[in-house]
Amino acid sequence: MSILKKGLSGEPVKVLQEKLGIPADGQFGPKTEEALKAYQKEHGLAADGMAGPDTFTAMGLYELVLLGVGSSGDAVKKLQTALGIAADGKFGPGTQKAVKDYQAKNGLDVDGFAGPVTLAKLAVFKEITPATVSKSQVTPGAAPAEASATGSAEAAPAKSIWSTIKGLFS
Repeated sequence: MSILKKGLSGEPVKVLQEKLGIPADGQFGPKTEEALKAYQKEHGLAADGMAGPDTFTAMGLYELVLLGVGSSGDAVKKLQTALGIAADGKFGPGTQKAVKDYQAKNGLDVDGFAGPVTLAKLAVFKEITPATVSKSQVTPGAAPAEASATGSAEAAPAKSIWSTIKGLFS
């Protein structure tokens, strides 16, 4: 499950902080948690101070949506509906298998996660465009903006922005 919470750091935290209008140092601390809770409360979301798929979609941060086992909510229901499976809003082993099958049939990396690349191919959210997919990728050792600006053949392959997360278990 890909969520941002207190104690984590990385590019996704920086993107969240920029959207919240607070200093973007990439460290999810008390000020980020406080600002996020205020945003969640103001927008009718569960004000738990953790940002997951439903918070990201409410904020228009589609580049941060990454659904995997343990995810739940409206974003998962939309994914399940697009996959043609029972839409209970809980991403479990059945949803993971359906995602892997879809990825294999459509020439995508088969990882069982539904991030912007898979969600764009499925057309789950009209807001996930090629530009959104580009923003969801980073080139190792480069900032996200630099990653999309470099077109050299020697550039390292892009990875999910989530690969920059550090914190509780790193």
